Amino acid sequence: MTRVFSGIKPTGHLTLGNYLGAMRQWAAVDQHRSDALFCVVDLHALTVDHDPARVRRLSRQAATLLLAAGLDPELCTLFVQSHVDEHARLSYVLECVATDGEMRRMIQYREKAARERERGGSVRLSLLTYPVLMAADILAYGADEVPVGDDQAQHVELTRDLAVRFNQRYGGTFVVPRATVPKVAARVMNLQDPTSKMGKSDDSGPGIVYLLDEPEVVRKKVARAVTDSGRDVVYDREGRPGVANLLEVLAACTGGEPGALAGAYASYGQLKKDTAEAVVEVLRPVRARHRELCADPGFVEGVLRAGAEKARAMARPRVDAAYRVIGLLPPVPNAAR
Repeated sequence: MTRVFSGIKPTGHLTLGNYLGAMRQWAAVDQHRSDALFCVVDLHALTVDHDPARVRRLSRQAATLLLAAGLDPELCTLFVQSHVDEHARLSYVLECVATDGEMRRMIQYREKAARERERGGSVRLSLLTYPVLMAADILAYGADEVPVGDDQAQHVELTRDLAVRFNQRYGGTFVVPRATVPKVAARVMNLQDPTSKMGKSDDSGPGIVYLLDEPEVVRKKVARAVTDSGRDVVYDREGRPGVANLLEVLAACTGGEPGALAGAYASYGQLKKDTAEAVVEVLRPVRARHRELCADPGFVEGVLRAGAEKARAMARPRVDAAYRVIGLLPPVPNAAR
């Protein structure tokens, strides 16, 4: 079977964008058609200033919401990144193959580093090197496909480059993966700034629909969404980004097509109302299942424990092989008694 790996970073509460752009696809399609691994990539949350207790809390919440969204531990492997040592082990080896120039060309690093400097903060080295850790996340499991948003495609290209370079220098060790980007609602935009992604670590709360928002909160946020000049409802991503975003969200929730849906509306008000109700209905079963799982924390812990054990068994042979071929001395076994 095709092996799929993807992860989600616990840097904020999960959003409608996370659900429509990734989680729903993982649950409805990827876990059924492939040998799928899904990971809460908590090590990546340490690349910027953070509250340790909040990272732990959000990591548990992310895992719980992934299960609430439909991930089935009988069909896929769900685990927390830091629970599997092979990620960190392989990351250092890949840093010895990557170059400084490659890291500094990463668009996300340049943008995040610039924001950090503007705030007067220092840029952590891990922010520069985290694409290598992301490559280790993927290559440790021999993943064929990596479902990502288009903003992460550059990191998968780096992963491919590192895998090819390692294989050429030291022998065939890694599968060279490919990125797969969902065609519909791959990038849900901020309701208050429709030119920016609806990011979970964004500070603009009114523009972000969180998966655990109450229905009335969802309705208020959608009702206040920024639209565009003019009164006619047309689908134009470049010229009318606010309306286009609402149409794309509505299409993703109802299974329609944004351009066709536009013709059914004569006003922004009705579009917002229908979009809000569609979002509420899509999130209703997720919120209900999340409540059930929160009442049974032992189940979630058991899933993560079993997932880490399974992931560790899958990753260790390949990481051990990478250590051998790059020139590291194998551990000396204990003498037989």
